[in-house]
Amino acid sequence: MEHSQGVYDFTAFEQRWQAYWKSHSTFRTEPSTCGKPKYYVLDMFPYPSGAGLHIGHPEGYTASDILGRYKKASGFNVLHPMGWDAFGLPAEQHAIATGEHPALQTRKNIDNFRRQLQMIGFGIDWERELSTTDEKYFRWTQWIFLKLFRHGLAYVSEKPVWFCPALGTVLANEEVLNTKEGPRSERGNHPVERRPIRQWVLRITAYADKLIEGLDSLDWPDSTKRLQKNWIGKSEGAEVKFELADIPNESLTVFTTRPDTLFGATYMVVAPEHPLISKLTTSAQKADVDTYIAAVRNKSDLERTDLADKKKTGVFTGSYAINPVNGNKIPVWTADYVLMSYGTGAIMAVPAHDIRDWEFAKEFNLPIIQVVGSKEPIDVQEKPWTEDGPMVNSGAFNGLSATETKKKITADLTNKGQGKLAVNFKLRDWLFSRQRYWGEPFPILWISKTDYAKIPADSEIREFLPKEAVTCQINGVEVCAVPLTSKQLPLILPEVKSYQPSPTGDSPLSKEPEWTEVWYNISNGETVAQSKPQPGPLWIKASRETNTMPQWAGSCWYYLRYLDPQNTKELASAENLNYWGNPDFYIGGAEHAVLHLLYARFWHRFLYDIKVLPTPEPFKKLFHQGLILGEDGEKMSKSRGNVVNPDIIVKEHGADALRMYLMFLGPLEASKPWNTDGISGITRFLRRLWRLAVDETTGNISHKINDGVNETEELVRELNRTIKKVSHDIETLQFNTAISQMMILMNVAEKSPTLKRSTVEDFTRLAAPFAPHVCEEIWQRLGHKESITQAGWPKYDESKLIESTVDVVFQVNGKVRATTKVDKNISKEALVALAKADPAVQKFLDGKPIIKEIIVPGKLVNFVVAG
Repeated sequence: MEHSQGVYDFTAFEQRWQAYWKSHSTFRTEPSTCGKPKYYVLDMFPYPSGAGLHIGHPEGYTASDILGRYKKASGFNVLHPMGWDAFGLPAEQHAIATGEHPALQTRKNIDNFRRQLQMIGFGIDWERELSTTDEKYFRWTQWIFLKLFRHGLAYVSEKPVWFCPALGTVLANEEVLNTKEGPRSERGNHPVERRPIRQWVLRITAYADKLIEGLDSLDWPDSTKRLQKNWIGKSEGAEVKFELADIPNESLTVFTTRPDTLFGATYMVVAPEHPLISKLTTSAQKADVDTYIAAVRNKSDLERTDLADKKKTGVFTGSYAINPVNGNKIPVWTADYVLMSYGTGAIMAVPAHDIRDWEFAKEFNLPIIQVVGSKEPIDVQEKPWTEDGPMVNSGAFNGLSATETKKKITADLTNKGQGKLAVNFKLRDWLFSRQRYWGEPFPILWISKTDYAKIPADSEIREFLPKEAVTCQINGVEVCAVPLTSKQLPLILPEVKSYQPSPTGDSPLSKEPEWTEVWYNISNGETVAQSKPQPGPLWIKASRETNTMPQWAGSCWYYLRYLDPQNTKELASAENLNYWGNPDFYIGGAEHAVLHLLYARFWHRFLYDIKVLPTPEPFKKLFHQGLILGEDGEKMSKSRGNVVNPDIIVKEHGADALRMYLMFLGPLEASKPWNTDGISGITRFLRRLWRLAVDETTGNISHKINDGVNETEELVRELNRTIKKVSHDIETLQFNTAISQMMILMNVAEKSPTLKRSTVEDFTRLAAPFAPHVCEEIWQRLGHKESITQAGWPKYDESKLIESTVDVVFQVNGKVRATTKVDKNISKEALVALAKADPAVQKFLDGKPIIKEIIVPGKLVNFVVAG
C-alpha cells in the first residue's frame, strides 16, 4: 500500500484504511462453523434523522467498537452489525410537507448516517446491514405479528387515546408533554386530545409475571431493572364487589391492596371514563358530571395523578354503593385522580389511611373513619394515619394485625361471592397501531361475521386464526379479522395520492380503495382487487386493515435478524440462533430503559414459548452510556444551538482523535460536557505514538528501534503493566483509565534511548482498538502486510511486573537529604552503609555522633544525630 513520507497525515491514513477494510471485508463475520468462540456486540440501532449524527451519538458506538476489535484480536468470531430503525413519524411529516415518498428521504438519511459511521472507522460488518423499512425485513415483523394474532395476544379495542390532529396519529403517553397550555405532542409541540379510536392492542399483560421474573437473570444496571419492575407494577391484593344501591343487577368492582381497611371505606370514586358512568349519574347530577368529564378529558395521566396538585376535584354521581362488610350505603363520586387504565377504574376510598383519599374527603366534607390503630392517640380528622397497627372499628376483626385481617376478610368475601384474591399490574396492554402511512402494514383483513363462518375446515388460513375470533365494528357493521398467510408476505405499502391523514384520524391508507377493498380467498388467504371480477365462490369481499404498526415493531427483534439477514425461509436458522444466542454486550441510552427493552423482552419471550428461539431473554448484558453534553453543560439540541457536528471534528482532528477523546472524557456511564479545546491533548498523544515508530523525515521506522540492545527494566515492566491494565479496562469498559495507562507507557518509552520492535508492536496493538487508522499505518510501516486486526492481542508476563529495585529515602533528623534506587533484597547493613556513603547525607552527618539509626527496609534510613 502506497503512503506518504513520515508526515502524520490522519486524513490520508483514514481514507486509505477505510478503503482497505471495505475492499478486504475485514470485519465480515465468520460462519458459525469457524470453530472460534463467538462474541456478539450490539448497539441500539439509530433512527436515521435528517440531521445526521451529533457528537454524542458515536460515544456508545466507539465503546462497542473498541470491545469488538479487542475480542477479534483475542481470537473471537465477532459479530458487530448495524442497521436502521427507519420507519417513523419524522419521515412521514416530511412527506406531508413535500409530497416526496418517505422512502426517498429515509434512504438519503441512511446514506448520510452510514457515511458518518464509516468516517469514524467503526469495525462493522456492513454485509449484515438492515433497515426496518426493507420489505425483506418487515416480512418477518408481519410474520411475528401473525404468530401473536394466532396465539390470542393481538386484539382490537376502541380505547381513549391521545390523538394529535396536526400529526394525524395516536401518541403514546410518553410522547405527550404536560405544558402550561395543556397536553402537547413531544414532536412539533401540537395540541393533543383524548379520542376513542379503534386500535390493535398486544396483550403484553399476559407476560407481566414472566417479564418481572426474567429480570433476575440479567446483568443489567439495577436502576434499569427497578424502572422495569415499577413500570410493570405488580400488586397483590383483592378484588371486591360493591353492589349498587339503586341500580339493579349492577355492581362496581375495585382492586385493593388493603382489604383489611374495608370498614373504613366511606365513599367510592370512579374514573370519568368508566363504562358505568352514565348509569351511575342521576338526572339531578347529569349536568355537573358531563361538565366535569369534558373538563378532564384532555388532562394527561400524570396531571391527573400528580400528588403535588393539592386541589382535589370531583363530582358526586348521585348514586350509592353498598359496603360489603358492614352494609353501609356510601356515595359514588367521579374524579380525575382515578384512571381507567389502572385496576378496574374504580376505587374504594379509605380517607383515614390514605393521603389522597383524605384530601378528597376534606375537600368535599366526606366521612373519615379510623380502622387502623396506633400506639399513641391520633386524630384522623387532622391528618391520615398511614402506618401499621391493630384493627379498630372493624367489627370481629378488631385487634388483629393487618396481615391477618387481609386474609380473613378476603376469605369471607370469597365465600359470599363478593370478592377474591387478585393480582394487579400497573402495566397496560400495548397500543400497537398508528394512523400513519409510513409503518409496517398489518397482514390483516376484515370480513363479515357471516363470511367468517364460511371458512373451510381445511383452509390454509386456519393455521393463523386464533381460537376466538377478533371482532369489532367498522362503520356500524360487526366484522371479523382474518390473516394473510406466510405465502402472501410481505404485504407492502401502496403508492398513495396523499400522505395527509384523514380529519377523522384514519390512516392515509384508508383513502386508497384499490388497495383496501379486495376479494379474499377463504381457502388460502390470497387477495385480488375488488375492481376485478369475483374470481370464484370461495372469494369474498374483504377490507384491509388501514392502521400501520408503531415504530416499536421493527426494533423489537432486529438483533435476531442480524444473525441470518439473507435467510428467506425463516427468521433465522436454528444453527445461527444456537451459535450466536444472545448479544454478549448491548449498549444504548438509558432513555430506552423501559419501553424498547420491555417490548423486545415480551416478543423474545413469546417467540421462545412457541419454540422459535432457544433462549427466554434477548439481552443478557446491558450497559447505558452517559450523555455527551454541549460545551454549556446542557443536553445537545438544535434549539440550544450547542450541537457539535462530528464531520467538523474529524476534518480538523481526525477520527482517531475523536474516538479516543470521547473515551477519555470520563467514565463511560457518566454524563460529561464536550470541550473541543480538550481534544488537542489526544491529538498530541497520537502524534507521539506515530513518532515513536516512524521517522518523520524519511517515513521509515524510527532510528530508536533496535532489537540488538536490551531495554530498561522500567520500560519492560511498564509495557507488561500496560498490557495487563488495558486488557482489564477494556473488559470492564474503563476506557478512560486504559488511555491514561497508555500515556504513562508513552512517557517511559520516549525516555528510553532504544526500543525493541516487539515493544513498539505491542504498544501499537494495544492502541489499535482506540485509534485503528494510525495503528494500521504504523503496523504497515513496521513491515507487516496483513491488517493489525489479524495480529492478535499482546500477552503480558506476570513475572515482569515485579520490580527488582525500590526507591529508598535517606534522612537526617527526619529531613529528606537524598533518594536512591536499591536492590529490593538489600540487607540492612548494606543499606546503612550506602546511606552513610551518600555525599548528600555525609555533609549533614559531618562527624557528628549518630544517636540512633532508624531503618524501614525498602523505604527509608533515618539518622538521628546530636546537635
